[in-house]
Amino acid sequence: MRILNHHFFSTHHANRFSAAVVVTLVLASSSVSLAATKRTANRVTSAEAKQATTRLSEMGYGSGRNALIAFQKYEGRKATGQLTRADFEAIMSASAPEARDAGYGHVEVDLDRQVLLIIDDDGAVKKVIPVSTGSNKHYREKGMSGLAYTPRGRFKIYAKIAGWRKSPLGMLYYPNYFSDGLAIHGNSSVPDTPASHGCIRVPNSAAIDLYKRMPIGTIVLIYDKQSFVSAKDWATQ
Repeated sequence: MRILNHHFFSTHHANRFSAAVVVTLVLASSSVSLAATKRTANRVTSAEAKQATTRLSEMGYGSGRNALIAFQKYEGRKATGQLTRADFEAIMSASAPEARDAGYGHVEVDLDRQVLLIIDDDGAVKKVIPVSTGSNKHYREKGMSGLAYTPRGRFKIYAKIAGWRKSPLGMLYYPNYFSDGLAIHGNSSVPDTPASHGCIRVPNSAAIDLYKRMPIGTIVLIYDKQSFVSAKDWATQ
């Protein structure tokens, strides 16, 4: 009798264990299937990617990865440079960026969004470029120290250099100087957040075109949520 009971309980426990294993495997399979479904649902088709590229160009962001990053930054989205389903839908429903100070040709740098906007004489935004500005941190390197700060206000481009320029803190590509040695220039490193010593970094791929669009005397407005100064009176001088 004891042997029969032992056999019964052993079989009973074995069956329960087998059932638990089956349930676990089913749940695991369901989780994998659900994750795969989510990944598939998050993808965009090649046709949709082309639609997004066309729409970004129409809104002034240009083309390529930097266009998507500029859009993501301007719209307050996570700047990944990767086109997701949510990004595609946002692009297709978005409006083109608008100048903060419309009515004349100039350049604006939005420090909160970390983008640069090129505005034409009619006040329309013609180009949006991702940037990285001063980190607002103290630095000490290469025998120099200071606060990595990009000044707010209104400025004019007063000097330009075609090609590379060696500065005390690093190499500048096609720099456009706007204040006390600070420049808008190309750089191979343009992170999603403020990271420069005070200059305004743009991707190297955008530097030459930007250089051509900003002759000496170009008005540059640099602002954040707390500070903004119009330069319309400069434009009429």
